[in-house]
Amino acid sequence: MTAAEICAHRLSIITGHYGTGKTELSVNLALSLASGGERVILADLDIVNPYFRSRERRQLLEESGVRLIATSQACTAADVPSIPAELLAVLEDRTARGVLDTGGDPGGARVLARFQPKIVGEDYQLIYVLNANRPEVREPEAAVSCLRAIENTTGLICSALVNNTHLCGETTESEIRKGAALAVEVSRRTGIPVLCHTAEERFVPSLAGLGAPVFPIAVQMKKPWEQTGADGRPPSCQPKQVLQAL
Repeated sequence: MTAAEICAHRLSIITGHYGTGKTELSVNLALSLASGGERVILADLDIVNPYFRSRERRQLLEESGVRLIATSQACTAADVPSIPAELLAVLEDRTARGVLDTGGDPGGARVLARFQPKIVGEDYQLIYVLNANRPEVREPEAAVSCLRAIENTTGLICSALVNNTHLCGETTESEIRKGAALAVEVSRRTGIPVLCHTAEERFVPSLAGLGAPVFPIAVQMKKPWEQTGADGRPPSCQPKQVLQAL
């Protein structure tokens, strides 16, 4: 499945429980859309938790032709609860595809409520991301409860599910299939279709029979201890003067 097929609506709002991989999916969608010649705006609306944020890949995104809208600050890991005024650009520029990377859970998605009247007037879809390895939402009842709470908080209606089950570097085919089973059950209980499953390219050939297409992704978001400096070493190994400049 292609990003253009996933983002069939002009605005794709990515939401779900904290840690399900919303940012990874958002960045991959934006990069893929841009590589296909689309004008793309990626809005980083996660103002709750700074662990993984789209703006950490600002250079990659901008070099790939993606316009990034995010809180403006030098320290990308800082938790600054502010909404960028530029957000209106992604809502009003109908010549561009918009991908909105929201914070986790109803609290993180609350930022959307402020713009709900404008969003519902646009061609949008609210995508709920599932990861069967998140303890809080690995059971169907809990996953559905989180989904409905996000809808109630934002005033938006979810129209698609994405299975993004993974265990970072320990991901296996069986883990992805476990997530597929969860997605199918959540779909059965809510009537919301499973749009696709995500998986690294290396898993795609072995994932037949999932009942929905697979969107191949490349891991773009690195955990803090996996990130490296200019000399290839992690930050903890960087010379003091290099660390001070980060």
